[in-house]
Amino acid sequence: MKKVLVILLLAVVGFYLADVFIGIGFGNDHFVKSDEIKPVKDIYLQQTVENLKVSNAVTSIVVNFRGFDTLGEVTVLFLSVTALGSILYRKRHHAGDRSVLFSASSIVTAGSKLLFPPILLLGAYVFIHGHLSPGGGFQGGVIIATGFLLMLLAYENYTVSHNALSIVESFAGITFAVIGLMGFMNGGTFLQNFLPVGTLNDLFSGGIIPIIYIAVGFKVAAELTGVIYTVLNEKGDQKNG
Repeated sequence: MKKVLVILLLAVVGFYLADVFIGIGFGNDHFVKSDEIKPVKDIYLQQTVENLKVSNAVTSIVVNFRGFDTLGEVTVLFLSVTALGSILYRKRHHAGDRSVLFSASSIVTAGSKLLFPPILLLGAYVFIHGHLSPGGGFQGGVIIATGFLLMLLAYENYTVSHNALSIVESFAGITFAVIGLMGFMNGGTFLQNFLPVGTLNDLFSGGIIPIIYIAVGFKVAAELTGVIYTVLNEKGDQKNG
């Protein structure tokens, strides 16, 4: 009897779900061309240019229209980094005793020192200009973390301050949350823009979007650099031979 009731319940639910999806009319010309109902993509593209003055539509969707989802992504990254750090913290070596290290020559060390500043500059450029060109906070943060990875592999005694990384990560996260909540305070939604949007294709355009991506860039860079430093200083299994 229970199986019959479950089957009937699933049949009813399935019927109404199918009815809803059939009624939406995906791919129907009348649905797409209707003046009353526009596809979501058209609304995003139109508001990105007209209301936010942002050239990169992906940026406006990620940081503004679906900003709460981005907050979840940043939170997941933070929790992952915290979990990994807590697991490996007691297994860390001191600097100069890393389990993973290049046998670096003077050419490698000199080249790494030469490339490190341009890598940081490129990462900063990517997240500062995320609303104007392909890129953004996540991509720029990863580039910066790659620069620190290069230095950690090239120099045996190169260290990274976990206190400094924690301060940067915390300040960036607080900035993200505060700006998002100010959208509520101005009668809107989380991460809704409340600043002047400027002129399309100008650096100072997009309202809060460049500020958010700068905060995300610093946050991602600090978190990934901390993970890299912790992993490279992990103690290997000590076996007596």
